[in-house]
Amino acid sequence: MSNTLLEHIDSPSDLKGLSPSQLVQLAEEIRQFLIESIAKTGGHFGANLGVVELTLALHKVFDSPRDRIIWDVGHQAYVHKILTGRKHLFHTLRKYRGLAGFPKRSESEHDAFGAGHASTSISAGLGMAVARDLKGEDYKVICVIGDGALTGGMAMEALNHAGHLGTDLLVILNDNEMSISENVGAVSKYLTRLRTDPTYSRAKAEIEQLLRRLPAIGDKLTKTLEKIKDSMRHLVVPGLLFEAFGFKYLGPVDGHDLPLLIDVFQQASHLRGPVLIHVATEKGKGFPTAENAPDKFHSWPTAVKLDKPPAYTDVFADALIELARADERIVAVTAAMLPGTGLSKFQQHFPERCFDVGIAEQHAATFCAGLAAAGMRPVFAVYSTFMQRAYDQIIHDVAIQKLPVVFAVDRAGIVGPDGETHQGAFDLSYLRAIPNLTIMMPKDENELRHMLYTAFQLEGPVAVRYPRADGVGVPLDDVWSPVPVGKAEVVVDGRDAAIFALGPMVQTALKAAEAARVQYGLSIAVINMRFVKPLDRSLILKYAERMPVMTLEDAALAGGMGSAVAEVLADEQVSARLLRKGLPDRFIEHGGRDELLRHLGLDADGVIKDLVAFLGVELKKTSDVWP
Repeated sequence: MSNTLLEHIDSPSDLKGLSPSQLVQLAEEIRQFLIESIAKTGGHFGANLGVVELTLALHKVFDSPRDRIIWDVGHQAYVHKILTGRKHLFHTLRKYRGLAGFPKRSESEHDAFGAGHASTSISAGLGMAVARDLKGEDYKVICVIGDGALTGGMAMEALNHAGHLGTDLLVILNDNEMSISENVGAVSKYLTRLRTDPTYSRAKAEIEQLLRRLPAIGDKLTKTLEKIKDSMRHLVVPGLLFEAFGFKYLGPVDGHDLPLLIDVFQQASHLRGPVLIHVATEKGKGFPTAENAPDKFHSWPTAVKLDKPPAYTDVFADALIELARADERIVAVTAAMLPGTGLSKFQQHFPERCFDVGIAEQHAATFCAGLAAAGMRPVFAVYSTFMQRAYDQIIHDVAIQKLPVVFAVDRAGIVGPDGETHQGAFDLSYLRAIPNLTIMMPKDENELRHMLYTAFQLEGPVAVRYPRADGVGVPLDDVWSPVPVGKAEVVVDGRDAAIFALGPMVQTALKAAEAARVQYGLSIAVINMRFVKPLDRSLILKYAERMPVMTLEDAALAGGMGSAVAEVLADEQVSARLLRKGLPDRFIEHGGRDELLRHLGLDADGVIKDLVAFLGVELKKTSDVWP
């Protein structure tokens, strides 16, 4: 960055003295910095290129951290991080103990609110604005929300409440026509109409010019003409959604015209009450490949290794396509995650049976319940961390009525670089308490196929969870085979101890058992649990009554599979030696999946170390236990 403007920017205050031409130059330098940095580290790409001018304008006009800038989702906050003294850390982006990929209050005073999920900014901003008013303080609250996040019901609830309260609040609608994939729904169509139809702006301007040309008139006639103007406005743009919510609406504004953005933000800062500025941006701006393929460049694409096993997500998608060919009742539902859940492939084969409902997990769950109640067999493909938002609907609308909805729980367990907001740590804990629900997790990609087949055979809700990882590399069966419900699988028998492992932890347990055999002469049984609900109680008791038992899971220890095993032993009053291994009672930071598992002691080295200590065997090696 030698001899550039960017090298001299360490805080938002450094922008205050820059001229318009210098700001434009700085925007281009930031774009180049983003392209070069993210190409090395990975991370959210297109959205950040699209908000360069928007972010510069915000920090030019407003005074962070005194003024609170809240970023919805947060994957569009990289430029904000660059401008607030963190550009020197970008080589650590999303790495273990490095710069987080989302706003994080503990990382900077400029990160007013942490976020990794969509549709939260307006609610949080309104809370801050009300707190400001109650405490008699004076600062601005600015919420930056994408049009994709605006499809979430929570955002609409917040708009409704903000309009009702009428307090000062500025909402910046960053409209790039995308979330991760193309936006869907009536709100998206409405925004498209606002962006593309010049009739409203022209008619509004003509009416205002007419009013200005009239001579001084009485108050009664002035009010009448103002009503005419408002009526014309409602005729030209049907609904005027945001003004109906009680917001003053400004826009659409060109999100790449930096001087215009600064001018509009300055004007808006003097308005009272809730204000919404509609800013039109282009995802991937300045990088032609990303401009032409914004869905593929939401994050920086990773290189595809041709010799690696297929990812669990891809195996799920392919299996679902096969099953849907044989059963016309099968439909797929996702909440704005078509590419991420693998359903883009399903949509290509069955466009009329694939539904993207937008960022609306609650609606998706109950939509599936309605489909199931009318005789269909829906599968809701959803990330573990996002399914948390539909908890009430899973209980109230699906499980109580014992409806056959399949929850394909992707990204279960440690996901890696996205950090605390995205780790799939809690789904076992919150699903396990729900009656009528079957929960299973495969040890490999072939077992995933058979579990999905099994799920569609059951007359009730089923959750099939699987990790963000590549498969083991086992062959895939051509013939479907049901998995015996509630039955675990003894993969390797043993006499000294047993490891009850779940999902990808089965492979870890096998490596640890082999190391224990070679290094210490131990005979360790490895059991593939397969089902967390119902549990194979008889097999658990068989081993726990004869030998020490370890449970191993890529999920929260509090309420997870290990807790379920402990409950069985307590219920049966079996006094057994039990060691539970899983995710500790804290939020897990960002980093590579394998790296995090190693630091958490959930790799083979960590398992063998704890296992031999648990058994009282002298530990001969602290690392590199492989023969």
